[in-house]
Amino acid sequence: MSAMMTMPALAHSGGALIASPDSALREQVVHRLNGRCRPVQQAFGGADALAKLEKGDWQVLFLDRRLPDLDAGELIAIIQRRFPGIQVVLLDSDIAQSSPDEEKGGAVRPGSAVRPHSGEESRPNADPVAIEPLPGMIGCSEAMQRVYRMVRLVASRMTTVLIAGPTGTGKELVARALHTLSPRSAKPLVVVNCAAIPDALLESELFGYTRGAFTGAVQSQLGRIPAAHGGTLFLDEVSELPLGMQAKLLRFLEQKEIQRLGTCEVTRVDVRVLAASNVDLASRAARGEFRQDLFYRLAAFPIELPPLAERRADIVPLAEHFLACMAAALQMPSPCLSREAIGILEGHAWRGNVRELQHVMERASILVENGDTIDAGHLCFSYSQNAGRPAFLMEGH
Repeated sequence: MSAMMTMPALAHSGGALIASPDSALREQVVHRLNGRCRPVQQAFGGADALAKLEKGDWQVLFLDRRLPDLDAGELIAIIQRRFPGIQVVLLDSDIAQSSPDEEKGGAVRPGSAVRPHSGEESRPNADPVAIEPLPGMIGCSEAMQRVYRMVRLVASRMTTVLIAGPTGTGKELVARALHTLSPRSAKPLVVVNCAAIPDALLESELFGYTRGAFTGAVQSQLGRIPAAHGGTLFLDEVSELPLGMQAKLLRFLEQKEIQRLGTCEVTRVDVRVLAASNVDLASRAARGEFRQDLFYRLAAFPIELPPLAERRADIVPLAEHFLACMAAALQMPSPCLSREAIGILEGHAWRGNVRELQHVMERASILVENGDTIDAGHLCFSYSQNAGRPAFLMEGH
């Protein structure tokens, strides 16, 4: 864009979203749009913009290069994957250094238009330096580099994070890394598997109860949420929460207050909330199977973990890591992988993701006995239903 902000070609079929921490810049863009888009909304940062993009029909995002919470290049990469039809227009927010004449004229510093596609050209100022893996995680593939960067960007904030990805991709490891890298690391990380607690017990487990609150409540109990005071609450498999509990969780997220069963007393709790789901929560919300307002609250900052099949460069390092850990536990030398075994591992579909790879390596470490090399014959991927014994896949033979 020029100093007078040349507008991109816009239709009237979608809205415009303006993301910037600078209210003056946002108002200038609104003024320049002059009714060319409906609706026009404003977001103060990257996470806020992502939440609003989920809610409406947008044709253009005016994006400040200087966001308080996200790198603009990373945000554009997310938009490329999740909202491929949206045009992105980059802005510069150096209004404080612009001249009075420029400000009176509604000028905006030059920027550029970006149409999200599948290439790397839309990621301005992308950092080519490899990012250190998160605590407890292995792999330096491009897909995981994006995850590491997103986690490190948001770890220090109170922003609610939704970790999405197939089963076995390491969502709990990401949650633990977010807690470890946060200022709350000295306080508790409380993990709640929402699918493992019966519906009838969820409220008392989360919020706690007083003695005599219900039959069998012989003593008061602190709930999982107050137990996480000052620290982090991780809600795993959050999609399994019943609708009634979703409403109560939403109220907690909005008010930061809880009420234990059996008392009218309201207690304020300082907790950072992380959630994880292996299903598409947005689709569930659209079908009415999950509260949309709760989904938007949880997905203030989404992080999507790739399946192992999309990060094949990490397969061998992960396999060798698992072998080394199991050998160390037995105080034995770690076996190596033959070239043939590596080829099979890299060609496998890995529908169970990293967890499946861990189990395959555990079986291989047993089957190799005292040998020093794992070959194709030690790789067991499934069990034969008829024979009741391991079925060894000799792919490529």
